[in-house]
Amino acid sequence: MSLNIFNALTGRKEPFEPVESGKVGMYVCGVTVYDMCHIGHARSLVVFDVIYRYLLDLGYQVTYVRNFTDVDDKIINRANQLGEDWKELAERFIREFYVDVDALGLLRPTVEPRATDHIPQIQSLVERLIEREHAYEADGDVMFSVESFDGYGRLSGKKVDELISGARVEVDQKKRNPLDFALWKAAKPGEPSWPSPWGPGRPGWHIECSAMSMDYLGQEFDIHGGGADLAFPHHENEIAQSQGATGKPFARRWIHNGFVNIRSEKMSKSLGNVLNIRTVLQDFHHEALRLFLLSKHYRSPLDYNDESIREAAVGLERLYSAMAGLDKLVGLQGRARELPEPLTNIRERFREAMDDDFNTPRALAVLFDAARAINTIATARRPPRDKAPLPELLGAARKDITDMSRNILGILTEDPRVFLDDMRMKRALARGLDAAEIEARIVARAEARSKKDFAAADRIREELAEKGVVLEDNPEGTTWTVKDLQVD
Repeated sequence: MSLNIFNALTGRKEPFEPVESGKVGMYVCGVTVYDMCHIGHARSLVVFDVIYRYLLDLGYQVTYVRNFTDVDDKIINRANQLGEDWKELAERFIREFYVDVDALGLLRPTVEPRATDHIPQIQSLVERLIEREHAYEADGDVMFSVESFDGYGRLSGKKVDELISGARVEVDQKKRNPLDFALWKAAKPGEPSWPSPWGPGRPGWHIECSAMSMDYLGQEFDIHGGGADLAFPHHENEIAQSQGATGKPFARRWIHNGFVNIRSEKMSKSLGNVLNIRTVLQDFHHEALRLFLLSKHYRSPLDYNDESIREAAVGLERLYSAMAGLDKLVGLQGRARELPEPLTNIRERFREAMDDDFNTPRALAVLFDAARAINTIATARRPPRDKAPLPELLGAARKDITDMSRNILGILTEDPRVFLDDMRMKRALARGLDAAEIEARIVARAEARSKKDFAAADRIREELAEKGVVLEDNPEGTTWTVKDLQVD
């Protein structure tokens, strides 16, 4: 099966054929740097990180461009509120952005351009639109004429007449049409500005992405992505101004990730329910957040609540536990030449899921099915050699699981034993338990058992169980964990 991608522009899945064989150009709208990143940003970041990783895994040479909007009304207004220089504020939140994306385990894009570094390209694009009569000057502003572009609304499915009659459009006497949008904004007192043929000013929001994407990827490229909230008007305007300037199709495929709701409500500052990435990562492992964000298909809405993120954390630990069990099984001198079905063709089944419009829930199901099969084998204490799989078969399965999860999904990147020990200690700490004391009680229990004082041994087990500590006896000794996952 070849890669098929849902194209928001056509409303259907299409076989992926890049503009240039073996190469992929992908532009994803980045953040406006005036505040901390929230989990809505995290979803878009992780979704396109996985898409990027998968395209690389398929062998494509990928040029991945993700921009920073570093001059904008929101940045200027926030800087004024804080009494801070707008440029310093933007730089500060770019630094904070990198703290978050590095904590999430994201690969860096090929290029991360900033709007303020591309003023000449933006002005050149605006001039071309004026020449082609898609834009007009208005007292220092330059506006794009929506009516000049046939096909406006194709991406979002909106009609110009209905937008004019029904949309809330800010009153602006400079506009010929209420839907026209600013390509260049005349400078206001105290605001940042650059010299231009139309007087000092700064770029509008939409034009920067067209200028930067074409600067790095050419006038026609493979994939343009972003959150569903950007489809209209941002991406719609990008198509109009880009194709208006070049007469070419611009991006071949448009990919939009769905919204993240908070406890079934839309996340918004007015509701006070904006959840920052850093807040989540204080309590949960970053791979648990990645697993949560990938648990639904990227186009579907996703609801964040306490139960869903804890389920993801438990699921992550289940995968790590299976990998630790698999490491032990690889050491067995088995003879069986067949693996359970879930441990066969892992790579092929995983790729089949990802080839279907990057279907991460199906891909994750392949990993969880494998984990269940591993646990079934591992719980059979010391299976006979003729029934235990050959170590090389188990080793091949482990490589497939590791490659697919680590290289593409960005999970299972740690040593399973180290991860499980860390999680155990964090849960013990969250319950106010002393790990050294627990270990001492386990030693005391072992001594009682060696003396055949099983009543004393049982009392120690019960005492620990009352504190949430669960003991497991195995041929290598006794291990312990803490039930009711609290911290990851």
